[in-house]
Amino acid sequence: MAISTEEVRDAIDATYRNDSRKVFATLVRLLGDFDRAEEAMHEAFAAAVEKWAESGVPQNPVAWLVSAGRFRAIDAKRKRDRHDASLAEISKGVEDGRPDDDAGEAAVEDDRLRLIFTCCHPALPSEAQIALTLREVCGLTTEEIASAFLTAPSAIAQRIVRGKAKIRDAGIPYQVPMEADLPERLDAVLTVVYLVFNEGYAASSGASVTRTDLTTEAIRLGRLLVELILDPEAMGLLALMLLQESRRTARTSPEGDLVLLDEQDRSLWNREQIAEGKTMLERALATRRFGPYTLQAAIGAVHADAAEASATDWAQIVALYDVLLRLTPSPVVELNRAVALGMRDGPSAGLVAVEAILSGGDLDDYHLAHAARADLCRKLGRNEEARNAYQRALQLTFQEPERRFLKRRLQELG
Repeated sequence: MAISTEEVRDAIDATYRNDSRKVFATLVRLLGDFDRAEEAMHEAFAAAVEKWAESGVPQNPVAWLVSAGRFRAIDAKRKRDRHDASLAEISKGVEDGRPDDDAGEAAVEDDRLRLIFTCCHPALPSEAQIALTLREVCGLTTEEIASAFLTAPSAIAQRIVRGKAKIRDAGIPYQVPMEADLPERLDAVLTVVYLVFNEGYAASSGASVTRTDLTTEAIRLGRLLVELILDPEAMGLLALMLLQESRRTARTSPEGDLVLLDEQDRSLWNREQIAEGKTMLERALATRRFGPYTLQAAIGAVHADAAEASATDWAQIVALYDVLLRLTPSPVVELNRAVALGMRDGPSAGLVAVEAILSGGDLDDYHLAHAARADLCRKLGRNEEARNAYQRALQLTFQEPERRFLKRRLQELG
């Protein structure tokens, strides 16, 4: 039954927004090439504008689009090579518009997982893994990726092109790894999702504290991984992202200025995300095989349990950081522990710990380390040292809300 042009447009827009990357992932598997799959996907959506207006929106739009895209790619190939008789057989069954078995719902979801593992193959450099995941799995443009990571679009484009070439030339399989290889490969996937979320949660540059598009995509990928792979660290990462994202609305003022954790209006925290995050955390902890993401989620849950900043159980947070440090020692984890130590034992104890970390030189170019030292010096009345540390932090940050916050602190010191 024919429907109005506006209804068709609305249906196509909604399908593209919600399901285009599903269609793309399956076409990658069927066609074996990223660029051909992208072209086929767009041709399928173009065909839908005409066909759906005539016959109505199909019951399974994703399957229809996969079949249409596959048929058009095969037809284009057949025109280029009319002597390949096998193509006629391959295309049989899609010419009549019926979705084939490969476009079933389960297959589509598996294809999305396959695409994630392909983009995060350990043979690819980490920067290529991130760029490919954001472009091919999340659907972000080259310009959006470049903006998120303070990189020129041309550099991002090169990473994507080289990553695709590596996948093609090295014959990297489009599949979920075998069970024996899964732990190593899953670590790479979780790392990429974690980095994407972090860039969205605390943007490295720009006018906003957060990039909601990145945090939303990271959480979507996290949900997909948990649905398809029952791994405790995948659960822990999803829990961590939900608990962190629950505070997003309270992290900035109506004017877009940064609001620190102890000054946030906790009534603005998203209680549904907190509840879901804590449930996921409990599932991860119950396995007794959890790792660093689950421990970080546990720290987030302690903050979520405090009705006000003064009720925060800093002793428990320090203890969790102690475990995290033993598991994955790093200067950033040490810094976070030092800040928590300052909240538990007072600013003098925190300052000693922060200065010990800075003396090692590992975080000399990390603005948050100098901002933490400045804050502890300010609390102790050591204003000149605080000013110097705030100025150093200001030199190192490119995010406008953070810069405004640091400038306000300097003005308060006089």
